[in-house]
Amino acid sequence: MVDTRRTIHTSPRRVFAVLADGWSYASWVVGAAHIRDVDDGWPAVGTRVHHQVGPWPLHLKDHTTVRAVEPDRLLELDARAWPLGEARIRLELRAVPPDATEVLMVERLTSGPGWLIPDHAQALLLKPRNTEALRRLDDLAVHGSR
Repeated sequence: MVDTRRTIHTSPRRVFAVLADGWSYASWVVGAAHIRDVDDGWPAVGTRVHHQVGPWPLHLKDHTTVRAVEPDRLLELDARAWPLGEARIRLELRAVPPDATEVLMVERLTSGPGWLIPDHAQALLLKPRNTEALRRLDDLAVHGSR
């Protein structure tokens, strides 16, 4: 399991608005290359973002499913990229006065070849990726799309 934190200088509502926009998924998730479709009702439990991951021309078509959601507080996802595997990602949002949000991103590989990698080695691979993902989420939440 890999924990990554970042304080974003805007409200939990604005951070969650980015997470709730399935079409923005590839803008903040490192490795997601293209959004093919977003289920109606995203981010309701069970809805999916249909995406491609990886560099062109080796894109893998797969999806990410919402496991749990509490608007402005929590989004938990199951992300697939077969044949590479699956991961569970939990994003927790906590208001930090006066107008900031602490985001905790917890990721663990749940199946596939990556699941066999020891936790400390997973952390070496996932921590930089998740740090960049939270930096991108910060940019979108604070500045919006341009």
